Amino acid sequence: MSKIVGGVSLAKIPWQERPADSSAILWRYDANPIIGWNPIPDGARAFNSAVVPFGGGFVGVFRIDHHNDMPQLHFGTSENAIDWNIQNDAIRFVSESGEPMPRSAYYYDPRVVKIEDTYYVTWCNEFIGTMSPTIGIAKTTDFKSFVQLENAFLPFNRNGVLFPRKIGGEFVMLNRPSDNGHTPFGDVYLSRSPDMTFWGKHRLVMKAGQGGWWEATKIGPGPVPIETDEGWLVIYHAVINNCNGFVYSFGSVILDLDDPSKVLARSSRYLLSPEKPYETTGFVPNVAFPCATLCDADTGRLAVYYGAADTYTALAFGNVYEIMEWTRANSSI
Repeated sequence: MSKIVGGVSLAKIPWQERPADSSAILWRYDANPIIGWNPIPDGARAFNSAVVPFGGGFVGVFRIDHHNDMPQLHFGTSENAIDWNIQNDAIRFVSESGEPMPRSAYYYDPRVVKIEDTYYVTWCNEFIGTMSPTIGIAKTTDFKSFVQLENAFLPFNRNGVLFPRKIGGEFVMLNRPSDNGHTPFGDVYLSRSPDMTFWGKHRLVMKAGQGGWWEATKIGPGPVPIETDEGWLVIYHAVINNCNGFVYSFGSVILDLDDPSKVLARSSRYLLSPEKPYETTGFVPNVAFPCATLCDADTGRLAVYYGAADTYTALAFGNVYEIMEWTRANSSI
């Protein structure tokens, strides 16, 4: 059986046992959604957000779409990682020299990862006054001050997800080059950096459609990869464009530990797809979009945070070891 590497004991993560009448590899929290409409005075919707353990509790960086429909990033805290206190004021970033950063037009779909003693936030950021998407990066040690670094890539790019440690002495990021709309580009790439500023050594990881029709239109990395002794487990989002529009589901892939551009196994069917009313009905129907996980290294228990219908924040549960086994057993390669 696989063993989680570099993880932490998180006995306090949200958890429910799999329902007795279910054989699902991922099962939904029975009190979903955990965040609904108008979560703060200035914000209409909170979804596609990031959660990490911090200071004996949990913190989050939340995508909040404001009442003008423009997304901003907001900081939140929680004792149980279910009930959240989200600040009404958006995060204000400072430059590496300590000066306030000019506000971008939008910030969305953040991820947060701890690498050594620093927490890094990545998100889809405007590229310097162009209204074009790229990957923004910021760092913090206390979640009080956020230092914004250089954008990682030229436009157009989305879904920047950092690995939780350096590989071969370099920072490594999954990302998805795109266009300026809802994208004929849908493949996942890997990029490396010696310093979190200059990114290169780009490699194709996997292409949309290789796992089946459910992911035929585009794919993108989801939560931060989970390290096991048998490879990196990555939960990704996958999209089909059917007669009623896009449908976003979850898939899973196992990447090589030393060279994560190599795919060892990739699910040929989805782990979770929109079924419940809070996933099929909302601002954007038929979306289940994973952005964060909490994992207990002792038991393998996994709590997956996902955006539902671009409106709500929801939770699903599973076990890392079961997902690894299921991914190998149902691999498309």
